[in-house]
Amino acid sequence: MADTPTAPLETTPLHALHRALGAKMVPFAGYDMPVQYPQGILGEHNHTRAAAGLFDVSHMGQVRLDGADAAAALERLVPADVVGLGVGKTRYSQFTNAEGGILDDLMITNAGDHLFLVVNAACKTQDVAHMRAGLGGVKVTEIRDRALLALQGPAAATVMQRLAPAVGGMKFMTFGTATIAGIAVWLTRSGYTGEDGFEISVPADQAERFAKLLLDQPEVKPIGLGARDSLRLEAGLCLYGHDIDTTTSPVEADLVWSIQKRRREGGGFPGAARIQSELRNGASRKRVGILPDGKAPAREHTEITDGAGRRIGEITSGGFGPTVGGPVAMGYVEAASAAPGTAVQLVVRGTPRPARIVAMPFTPHRYFRG
Repeated sequence: MADTPTAPLETTPLHALHRALGAKMVPFAGYDMPVQYPQGILGEHNHTRAAAGLFDVSHMGQVRLDGADAAAALERLVPADVVGLGVGKTRYSQFTNAEGGILDDLMITNAGDHLFLVVNAACKTQDVAHMRAGLGGVKVTEIRDRALLALQGPAAATVMQRLAPAVGGMKFMTFGTATIAGIAVWLTRSGYTGEDGFEISVPADQAERFAKLLLDQPEVKPIGLGARDSLRLEAGLCLYGHDIDTTTSPVEADLVWSIQKRRREGGGFPGAARIQSELRNGASRKRVGILPDGKAPAREHTEITDGAGRRIGEITSGGFGPTVGGPVAMGYVEAASAAPGTAVQLVVRGTPRPARIVAMPFTPHRYFRG
């Protein structure tokens, strides 16, 4: 039987630079992406926590919504309060389905005369189609001529303020624009590492020059997907397709904070009946942090049992946490077993190993709130 042909991997505007920097490349969400550089995942993780790491996240989708009623229309698809989102503010939310599950998670920015969205790479095609079908009267434009970079870590603000002094005053989850070395950029003070930092949209034809400008700063080193994953796991942040998916509600996922009061009470979004019921009565399961005893990490799909050996849940993300100095994991357990301090067992290769439920994040967030 002949092999089924596979679509060629897409590349980001920084692909040649990744190669020049010695990156190990892997397929990810249909793109050829750097998983690590010669420094290695552990060194990249620790450097981001100590100084500033530069991530290529250009594979993610950038979308513009235009229309006088764009904010109200978007509320038909997400449980966030978009109408109440002030100019220059950014908010995290989810596209939900009719059953209250999560189609994708996304960032929504009120850029003044339009809404600017960032969606996940693997979901962006379906997200754009979903919005075009569900946002009558709103122009939905996938932005394909811009790259997206993330500069993360305690020195990120120092670096950006050196290049664009006004940027230093931005607060967490705010949006702005700047011209840096003649390059017009859009910025949000946000990211997915638990650290202070910025996500920066740059014209694709200027992306390599801009990335090199950042890498020329003494605090900055390139960081790949491997450290990006360990950083977000320590920060207790969900990875779509693993910790959240179409079967998971925002309540189960412990994302209630992302549904503002007006939307919790008023509904009007897909799956509102289930989500409002879980808000009132509690969900049957809950996403929790888990610390395995010992040094062996618990990987995705590891079974979680109670003291009697009864299955109560499953790991959705797990690995070694370099900042924590040991294994960390998150997953879903029955609500009755979700309290921090609860002793559980992780069944690894048929052997139950002790662990306990803990509060997240595993490493404190260091967002700049001003």
